[in-house]
Amino acid sequence: MTALQINGSNRSVTLDGEPITLGARAFDVLSFLSTNAERVVTKEDLLDHVWSGVLVEESNLTVQIAGLRKALGKDAIKTVPGVGYKFTLGAQTDTIEATANNDAPPVPTIPSLAVLPFANLTGDDGNAYMVDGIVNEISSALARVSSFFVISNTSTFTYRGKAVDLAEVGRDLGVRYILEGSIQKAGDRLRIFTNLVEAKTGHMIWQDRFDGSTEDIFDLQDTVAESVAAAIEPKLIWAEAARARAKPTESLAAYDLCMKAAPMVYRQNSLSDLEEGLALLRRALVLDPNYIQAKALICCAHTGAFATRWWSYEKAQGALHFAKEILNEDPDDAIALAYAGHYLAYLGRDTKTGLTALQKANTLNPNSATIAMLLGWVHNYRNENDDAITHLERALRISPLHPQIGIFTSGIGNALFQKGAFDEARQYYEKALTQYPEFATAHMGLMAIHWKLGNLTKSAEMAEYFRSKVPDMAVSTFVRTRPQDNEIYRDTVIAAFRANGFPED
Repeated sequence: MTALQINGSNRSVTLDGEPITLGARAFDVLSFLSTNAERVVTKEDLLDHVWSGVLVEESNLTVQIAGLRKALGKDAIKTVPGVGYKFTLGAQTDTIEATANNDAPPVPTIPSLAVLPFANLTGDDGNAYMVDGIVNEISSALARVSSFFVISNTSTFTYRGKAVDLAEVGRDLGVRYILEGSIQKAGDRLRIFTNLVEAKTGHMIWQDRFDGSTEDIFDLQDTVAESVAAAIEPKLIWAEAARARAKPTESLAAYDLCMKAAPMVYRQNSLSDLEEGLALLRRALVLDPNYIQAKALICCAHTGAFATRWWSYEKAQGALHFAKEILNEDPDDAIALAYAGHYLAYLGRDTKTGLTALQKANTLNPNSATIAMLLGWVHNYRNENDDAITHLERALRISPLHPQIGIFTSGIGNALFQKGAFDEARQYYEKALTQYPEFATAHMGLMAIHWKLGNLTKSAEMAEYFRSKVPDMAVSTFVRTRPQDNEIYRDTVIAAFRANGFPED
């Protein structure tokens, strides 16, 4: 085990018996981290302790951390995204297990980037959603630049609160660069710190600070996105990043409500989450009746409500007017187009219009795993199975840690089902249910697959679960509400329903 000795009386440090030369600030940082090695030390704590009473930029702390890693080894201090640092020299630590090298995705030839959660240094845990919202907007703005490969923040946010090695994060996600940072707030003033590092080496490539107020938060997000773009690829035309400049709404209160509602809408683990998220979104529309992001999230909520069978088909159709309003406006907002287009294809049975909207969304934001997933599902509905698999596999590559990964996997299973590859489809459906147990669509598919393969007991088990979710399910209901236009899928599911005792009407 590594032997580190810190002598506070003469401010000296030895590592395995060898003296280590450190500056005064670096010594203080090391001393505080080692004294608190049992916990994660926030950046705010470090700044307050080491620079007590002095107004100092976070970049000073970043420089000291980099120097300590160089002196003690890169594994001596782990980054905890969105929080701070943990001293781990010679100790077991709560790290994210690295993906085996054989399974690690290859690093793309174009600049590849993961944006880790930013540390909330506002002094108020209630501002966490605002910090996450800013990170989300920065990630989305960067993803719109076709010269970049950007990992979805639905994957990077899984690292929050865990001590990580940036090199391992780079290998796990298949990226060359990592952006990390923090946000401070005083009154209505915001200060955003950003650091861009090379994942493999930990080498600091670029860092900057951005000041502004909550009133111009959208301009701040644009400035950060453009600056990171320039740091990664100097030849990039500024206009490419400027495409993200459209402010989503003039109402900051409506924007706040949407940011709070988004996580409840994205993953509907319970009916109460769904209803609470929708209530927030409706309040946002009261404040700004033209707020397109609120309308899009309402479409997303209604889609999930039927896919999980929290709601009936008829009730889930209640947002059709919002989807049509979005598409009639033909915005350059990729995610709004995607949610509206998929909703119209899924619950409005208009796959042609839905596909057109999603294709435009994919052009506007080629690095969105969510858009790729929804595009894959619409190809499923249209019986374009090879295209479905292509887009869904790309979604898995873009966001290997996405919280809705089960929907990706289930979509591939659906396409294989429609191609007649029943056993391969079974494997994908079974994996999907370990990832997203609430996804009733996967239960229905697996019920039919097991019946087709002669696994009648397992088919009956899946049927029982599905019946508990949808007690009034009938063959005629499936025929009337299914979006898929594929005879193999249709006929097999109908036969499985009948074999498992579901009524005709």
